Amino acid sequence: MKFTDGYWQTREGYELQNPAEIRDITQSGDTLTVYAATKVIATKGDTLNGTLLKASFSSPMPDVIKVKLNHHKGKVNSGPAFGIHELETQVNIEIGEDQAELSSGNLSVTVNRKQGWSVDFRFDGKRITGSGWRAPAYIKDLDKKAYYREQLDLGVGEYIYGLGERFTPFVKNGQIVEIWNEDGGTSSEQSYKNIPFYLSSKGYGVFVNHPEKVSYEIASENVSRVQFSVEGESLEYFIIGGGSPKAVLDNYTKLTGKPALPPAWTFGLWLTTSFTTDYDEATVNHFVDGMAERDLPLAVFHFDCFWMKEYQWCDFQWDKDMFPDPEGMLRRLKDKGLKICAWINPYIAEKSYLFDEGMDNGYLVKTADGSVWQWDMWQAGMALVDFTNPAAVAWYKGKLETLIDQGVDCFKTDFGERIPTDVVYYDGSDPQKMHNYYTFLYNKAVFEVLEEKLGKGEAALFARSATVGGQQFPVHWGGDCSATYESMAETLRGGLSLGLSGFGFWSHDISGFENTAPPDIYKRWVQFGLLSSHSRLHGSTSYRVPWLFDEEAVDVVRVFTKLKCRLMPYLFRSAVESTELGLPMMRAMMLEFPEDRTCTALDTQYMLGDSILVAPIFNKEGDVEYYLPEGKWTNFLTNEMREGGRWHQEQHGYMTLPMMIKPGSIIAFGREDSRTDYDFANDVSFHLFELADGSSASAEIVSMKGEKEMTAAAVRSGDVIELTTKGSSKPWSFVMRGLTQVAAVEGGHAEPCEWGVKIIPEKSIRTLRVTL
Repeated sequence: MKFTDGYWQTREGYELQNPAEIRDITQSGDTLTVYAATKVIATKGDTLNGTLLKASFSSPMPDVIKVKLNHHKGKVNSGPAFGIHELETQVNIEIGEDQAELSSGNLSVTVNRKQGWSVDFRFDGKRITGSGWRAPAYIKDLDKKAYYREQLDLGVGEYIYGLGERFTPFVKNGQIVEIWNEDGGTSSEQSYKNIPFYLSSKGYGVFVNHPEKVSYEIASENVSRVQFSVEGESLEYFIIGGGSPKAVLDNYTKLTGKPALPPAWTFGLWLTTSFTTDYDEATVNHFVDGMAERDLPLAVFHFDCFWMKEYQWCDFQWDKDMFPDPEGMLRRLKDKGLKICAWINPYIAEKSYLFDEGMDNGYLVKTADGSVWQWDMWQAGMALVDFTNPAAVAWYKGKLETLIDQGVDCFKTDFGERIPTDVVYYDGSDPQKMHNYYTFLYNKAVFEVLEEKLGKGEAALFARSATVGGQQFPVHWGGDCSATYESMAETLRGGLSLGLSGFGFWSHDISGFENTAPPDIYKRWVQFGLLSSHSRLHGSTSYRVPWLFDEEAVDVVRVFTKLKCRLMPYLFRSAVESTELGLPMMRAMMLEFPEDRTCTALDTQYMLGDSILVAPIFNKEGDVEYYLPEGKWTNFLTNEMREGGRWHQEQHGYMTLPMMIKPGSIIAFGREDSRTDYDFANDVSFHLFELADGSSASAEIVSMKGEKEMTAAAVRSGDVIELTTKGSSKPWSFVMRGLTQVAAVEGGHAEPCEWGVKIIPEKSIRTLRVTL
């Protein structure tokens, strides 16, 4: 929110106090505390009847500095609070006559004692940002409501990203952002997943450690600063160093939690009943069998809302009129090789039998007079499960356990954004803070029960809402988009922004949720959807099976579903990297190529893992314009080569799109095209792309448990490429992309294939020498 009127004046109704003169600096253990008066002190009498602001600096882990600004520290903090994971770190503090400095790893903060208020943050000795004249402020409005704000410097040519799943322009400079979860669709400034963390193109991040509303003015109120403010007597934030965007995300997710690894089967194609359609077991079988008859690999079948009776969501009971034998039905579906997902939310309708259970036992969120909070939005008379009550959590989990025992493998955890603030929680949590934080407790409970019942590594959600830490419970999807190219593009922007906010796995409703897409959009969105982390066919009022669009749509779904299955050795290793480093599988170009200035604002293309560039097509004509960084890139689908360092314009049918492979890459390609959970190392084919003289490339294969199983490497010297593998003794081969023949192979033989030249080793050979 804005507190100033232009650069010089304060807005009417606000009183701002800024630190003007440092009065003392002290050290207590590994914490540096600065005391600043809000006016210049000329005499001892000036110290009376005035404000003393405090700023403390500490470090929870190397390369991260915590800043706590406060006015009065005696205010009760009723929680909740984000989980912060601290690591052992060596903190150095020096207090001198002219300045004081705290350093942690390669990150330092310097407080200049004789310049009013002047704080500099440096990484590897280079200034990355700072807080200067009139930047921090303690603020009161006419009603004596208190606020605290900070303004951090924004450099020339510096870009800001992240802040959750935002559908507004990808670069956040010039925007006003409110961190407040809303059920607002994908076409406005509202967001289901608000994360008070931003990533700078200069290689640092800023995380504001407040679950309640955080208001950002990003180069808007003051065009050379990023401002953030909260209501209250204090403000806490972390400066997160790293030197590169990837390193910053690694540090941020060390601090707030790494994503779990979703099971391999979740990467296959999901098909749903859609939202408000009529369906029973016969309908479900018609879809499932229809996919099989058309050779369309299906991994997960999802039952949306109406698996339960209307007005009774959620009671977790199958509608007996439509599903008289749910256990038998689920068993029959699982016999067809499918996993089962069921839609749930944290709301209990009054007509549900669970309402009385929850009310009688105190499991529902209450109002100030002790009544159950209710309204008629979504479900008539619905209430909220109070996840701050351990007994309520156990009760809720117990209902889900019954479904898991019936055969449900995962849950779509819908909603969690419409959380009121005029309520009372069991543990006394601040309802303002719980508005955003509620979704963390909700998804945590569901994820935990899946792990408890199915085992660690087998839990997966399909979640819509999130806050800080929610990345630990994948997968998330983009919410209610529309069946237009514009909405397809805004959906991608949202996913890229979420990926720069610490979330590794993300999906979206292929062809749009609202309305029914024409065949053209359906087919283009299928390409995009099956080259995403996770892939789901879902809609609102109509089914999304491809034959309802046209026969070519069936072919497009088949081609790209099978392609994704075969890419699983590469994709699953990328997924493991997401859990290790906090990187998204779908990466904004600036994350993978931070030194390429052209990549800073690109939001209509992305990297899938570190080696595959995808440029979805957003028009009926099949025209696409995309940018390639330096090097000679190869289209995986067509073998056509394109020079990097420039833009390209192309036209594509529905079976191809720019799916460009970074030069010097090895893409591990699997043998299975009908499922995503298989032995990735068995008969794997390593596709080698454009290896320059003097260069090397490598790839790693992991098991479905995420454990390293096999590595492959290629080294080129002149016209000779040495190919080696280590680890698994299972059969393997190399494919030399872009070639039609080779001169000689030592240790194996060459044969032509659809992709290029296939190099097959002799039995037990681990090293091959290929002469071009």
